Amino acid sequence: MIDYFKGTLSYKTLNTAVVEVMGIGYSISITADTFNKLPADGNQVKLYIIESTGMYGGVISYYGFLTREERDMFVLIKDEVPSTGAKKAMEYLDKISKSFADFQAAVMKRDVSMLSGIFGFTKKTAEKLVAALKDKIANVTVKDSAKWSNIDAGSASSEAVAALIALGY
Repeated sequence: MIDYFKGTLSYKTLNTAVVEVMGIGYSISITADTFNKLPADGNQVKLYIIESTGMYGGVISYYGFLTREERDMFVLIKDEVPSTGAKKAMEYLDKISKSFADFQAAVMKRDVSMLSGIFGFTKKTAEKLVAALKDKIANVTVKDSAKWSNIDAGSASSEAVAALIALGY
């Protein structure tokens, strides 16, 4: 199993980074949040990796993360949330990357309105995440601090924060 790739970032797109390691360019799926945090092309980068084999075998896909925390959250979502494969888990992770600490707190509190309002999940998806992760998410180490823990999920300020987040602020 590969733990990480450390090499030169050849190029990146919104969903993919190509990292050259000892003359081999590895195409790695990434989230939009990771794309925004990667250095410019030609710089050194270290991405923590999850290998995934296609449903019918043969093709090996790599999913890359800047931190172990992100990788652990990805694995938890992929393995524990029903009907969630690697690509869907990456979509969820992109939303969660706004604040891992707030996501973890919302799931532990079973706060569906926060998951919907701040993270942009539909109510049905938020309920599915809470049901699947409520007892397991406490085991994931989260290093960032909560940004929105003091905001009442049903309040006008919660809606304003959700709107600003959706606009990229």
